[in-house]
Amino acid sequence: MPTIEELRQTRIEKLKKLEAAGLLAYPAKSNRTHSVADALEYFKKLKKPFGMLRASKTFVLAGRIMAMRGHGGATFIDINDGSASLTTGGSGKIQVLIKVDKLGEKGYQFFLDVFDIGDFVEIKGKLFTTKRGEKSIIADDYKMLTKALLPLPEKWHGLQDVEEKLRKRYLDIIFNPEVKEMIKKRAMFWNSMREFLVERNFLEVETPVLETTPGGADARPFKTHHNALDIDVFLRISMGELWQKKLMVAGFEKTFEIGRQFRNEGMDAEHLQDYTQMEFYWAYADAEKGMELVEELYKYVAKKTFGTLQFKIKGFDIDLSKKWEKYDYMSTVAKYTGVNINEASLAEMEKALQKLKVKYDKEGFNKARAMDNLWKFCRKQIAGPGFLINTPIEVSPLAKKNEKNPKLVQRFQIILAGSENGNGYSELNDPIDQAERFIEQQKLRDAGDLEAQIHDQDFVEALEHGMPPTCGFGLSERLFSFLMDKPARDCQIFPLMKPK
Repeated sequence: MPTIEELRQTRIEKLKKLEAAGLLAYPAKSNRTHSVADALEYFKKLKKPFGMLRASKTFVLAGRIMAMRGHGGATFIDINDGSASLTTGGSGKIQVLIKVDKLGEKGYQFFLDVFDIGDFVEIKGKLFTTKRGEKSIIADDYKMLTKALLPLPEKWHGLQDVEEKLRKRYLDIIFNPEVKEMIKKRAMFWNSMREFLVERNFLEVETPVLETTPGGADARPFKTHHNALDIDVFLRISMGELWQKKLMVAGFEKTFEIGRQFRNEGMDAEHLQDYTQMEFYWAYADAEKGMELVEELYKYVAKKTFGTLQFKIKGFDIDLSKKWEKYDYMSTVAKYTGVNINEASLAEMEKALQKLKVKYDKEGFNKARAMDNLWKFCRKQIAGPGFLINTPIEVSPLAKKNEKNPKLVQRFQIILAGSENGNGYSELNDPIDQAERFIEQQKLRDAGDLEAQIHDQDFVEALEHGMPPTCGFGLSERLFSFLMDKPARDCQIFPLMKPK
């Protein structure tokens, strides 16, 4: 069995044969007249389903050679140009017949000597169907478009190692149609979300990715240095939350952003460090109106992307069409853990976490982190779909207080298959309250809680100019991975991988 390097060297020798014949191995232009998908559609116009050369029109097709089968003076190859439609499906693959009596002995032999599986080829010829009904094209001429120097993985086994599949995603896509379909669904997921919001008069905006003060979330940021300004900056940890709120101050009523954000935290099946997020902000609306809109949004996006509202996720049967529940934070924690978080001390909460065998970060541990860890234990038991409500103020520094109970905030989280899949608030617009909460967050940060928020005086100043009542909401690509019922990293096109 030849090694990869030996196979590569053989292909380099074939490359030299091309050059010796005065032909380009990597021409800049193709003369393709039709995609394979278009050519396959043309067969519908042919009057007879079987027989040779039923189409008089000449086609020039192009694509990667995926298979080669020799039969004496004829060779069949399969080419694929990836032209299957996003919306209508179809195929980008067609069979090509290379015949000695069409190309001559010299031309036919040159093809066999130089072309390999994996090469990109251009085929000029006429469409026909074989006696078995196979839609095909017979070559009158051919041209090398790209000489592949490395072979593709063996057809039937492909890439077996999970890490290798993600590292060489381009090869995984070639041999696994479901991965390509996932990528198409991913595009539909975000496009349908954009479509939903734009139809409801939300304005798409862009906010800074580099910030001097990372804000809008409880998360650890990535830090880098800006050489031109000679200052340290952070990659954003939210989808421009504080910036979009400044746009509410400026008089915009509805804004949203879809983009990348970054969190320098742990990696698991649900968490990524570099991922896509959507956040919207809606002036003159509160959490109640936000929940109504978000439920409508989720149903719209799921139906558009997957064609259904029924899903199997992490062993849970999920029906997005049924009535969405509301889960009270305090009573839910009490139900599953026996802890009354309104009365329990930090020591009592920590004891409960240890009894429940919940792993938690002890660095900077405080009452807010204890509550959050207790809730996350409970969340795993809940199928959803539904909304977590009545969140304690300690774990929600940017949400407006509940007007009837100032220990709680007007916040809602989407609970789906035991996890959070979206987060919204009646946004805090009292500048004095916000400044006080930032001060408390800074104290927690100084005590070692690196996920606590940094005091942002510029944002407080903006609030002092007046921000109307506003509902804000955000969701990440975790929702897409859940609807796919796959780990989050598998649902990224090119996930971050540690170098070999």
